[in-house]
Amino acid sequence: MERQEKRQKRIQWRCRRGAKELDLILSAFVAAHYDSLSVAERRRFDRLLDCADPQLADYLCHGATPPDHETAAIVERIRAAHRG
Repeated sequence: MERQEKRQKRIQWRCRRGAKELDLILSAFVAAHYDSLSVAERRRFDRLLDCADPQLADYLCHGATPPDHETAAIVERIRAAHRG
């Protein structure tokens, strides 16, 4: 298995969350946009996945703003992709 394919599978696995809506938002974003992310954006996305489900739900579903600029930027990119 290629290195990129392994990384993609690892990210897809990490997108599986306890809340179905988070699963859908994150998995759809990865499928449609992950390959186009810069290395820095991929790192931000990976760090975002370290957040607990309630915090992710606040950011992605309830409009909360993350405290740091880098996390806020990737959250906004995910929200924009989800909106359409």
